[in-house]
Amino acid sequence: MFINNFDPVAFQIISLEIRWYSLAYIGGIIIGWMLCKKIFIKSPNIKEKFDDYITYIIIGIILGGRLGYIIFYNFDYYLNNILNIFKIWEGGMSFHGGLIGVVTASIIFAKKHNQDSFLYMDLVSLVAPIGIFFGRITNFINSELYGKVVEVPWAVIFIKIDNLARHPSQLYEATLEGVILFLILIYFRSKKFLDTPGLISSIFLIFYSIFRFIVEFYRVPDE
Repeated sequence: MFINNFDPVAFQIISLEIRWYSLAYIGGIIIGWMLCKKIFIKSPNIKEKFDDYITYIIIGIILGGRLGYIIFYNFDYYLNNILNIFKIWEGGMSFHGGLIGVVTASIIFAKKHNQDSFLYMDLVSLVAPIGIFFGRITNFINSELYGKVVEVPWAVIFIKIDNLARHPSQLYEATLEGVILFLILIYFRSKKFLDTPGLISSIFLIFYSIFRFIVEFYRVPDE
């Protein structure tokens, strides 16, 4: 049985704490951006604009993810602690809000350049599992989104929570929503599904929803 007592702070520079949570977002965005530029983008027109598009995506992820967390999960707390809304380095991001932010940013960017927004959303969907994987690993390190109490050999005790053995639901999600979902999308890409805008995005949403639905049976519900 594994004992989880990881420090959420990766390293510290003087008084500045660099947390695994921040590194996960940065790493996911950089790797996804590089894969798109080097491998997935075939259109010279899109490749030329993709760097600017990434700026829109970053803003969409941060604003959407943060607002989603505040509205869906902890509205009363932030209503009484307004300044804490800006402390994103402490965690508190919603996938649902981030998804809405990415879709909105894609539509705005594509409309600005008179292009089909699905051309961009398909590319983001291809590499999104990489960021999700890093994010779920960070959830495991931070002892958050943990699983239900269970007696299995791979159970984990999250010291910061209690002394009970629990499902490492974060690792289930990292595997399903990260690794397996990425392989599924790569398979469909090899079948030329990128030739039809919107199909890769749809496959991403369908399989992410299925995997998330499965993991919810093992994860402690959000308060």
